[in-house]
Amino acid sequence: MAFTINDRTIGIGSKPFIIAEMSGNHNQSLERALEIVDVAAATGVDALKIQTYTADTITIDYDKDEFFIKDQDSLWEGKSLYSLYKEAYTPWEWHKPIQERCEKHGIIFFSTPFDHTSVDFLEELNVPFYKIASFENNDIDLIKKVAQTKKPIIMSTGMATISELEEAVKTAKDHGCPEIILLKCTSAYPASPKDANVSTIKHLSEMFDVPVGLSDHTMGIGVSIAAVTLGACVIEKHFTLDRNDGGVDSAFSLEPAELKALVEETGRAYESIGKVCYKKSEKEIKSSIFRRSLYIAEDIKKGETLTRENLRSIRPGKGISTRYLDKLIGKVVSKSATKGTPMSWDLV
Repeated sequence: MAFTINDRTIGIGSKPFIIAEMSGNHNQSLERALEIVDVAAATGVDALKIQTYTADTITIDYDKDEFFIKDQDSLWEGKSLYSLYKEAYTPWEWHKPIQERCEKHGIIFFSTPFDHTSVDFLEELNVPFYKIASFENNDIDLIKKVAQTKKPIIMSTGMATISELEEAVKTAKDHGCPEIILLKCTSAYPASPKDANVSTIKHLSEMFDVPVGLSDHTMGIGVSIAAVTLGACVIEKHFTLDRNDGGVDSAFSLEPAELKALVEETGRAYESIGKVCYKKSEKEIKSSIFRRSLYIAEDIKKGETLTRENLRSIRPGKGISTRYLDKLIGKVVSKSATKGTPMSWDLV
């Protein structure tokens, strides 16, 4: 359950694939967008993702009722959906230079399409795979369109019920998608770690027989690291140059030093998983000399008795096992021994 893009294997049994999501953090500046690519690549990420839509392809120009955000807990309170997406979208004429900058750095460029026209446009750019966003995982018509490209799909699971996910996955597979990866996602901005429920990752993988990763909207990198230890093969995080610069998603985006730490620490987390093993490593074998064992702790003469004062369990480990301490106390030594002598059976 894996696929390979540009010599990079994505899926179960492979090092976590790290995606930096630019979203609208370019703040409508192509120069900033290209700088985001440069800095993201320098942190060691595998891919950079953007979003392909316009305000008109994702909603309608209407600012009343549910088309207007009135939630005081929302980062976007006071905006209409149309004005928000008009502010956040990535101009389509920027896609090619962003793609070329990614290719220059050797990282993968791909995108999230939001309608048929965006899929057709991304096909012209020959993106290697697609992302289906949480808010679109119930758009069966869009999933069909993407699947018909016969390219892999990464799909976020935010807000979806099991039956909705089942329909989405089946639709993708039935219409030509060769590989699908689900991303556990909590669609809150920012999300709370206590709502992340990364234990779901293993369950999703077993239920749908697909690799599973994490689309992480929490602050920091702790949740992503935890997800990797539970089997996440993909980690997606929003990225910005500086949260102080603002931007529609900047409040829950990682900054450069944090993204670099994410790449490094998820890599370490993956390496640490290993297997159930009680065998000593080569380094542990070398360190065994410093384990506790029994040593003569005071000068002792032939015929004297071993006591807890002159025979002790200490480091290092050249003496006989500490398990024999009680059996040796009270025994008479057969020859003299100086302080620091490792205990051996020929001394009794």
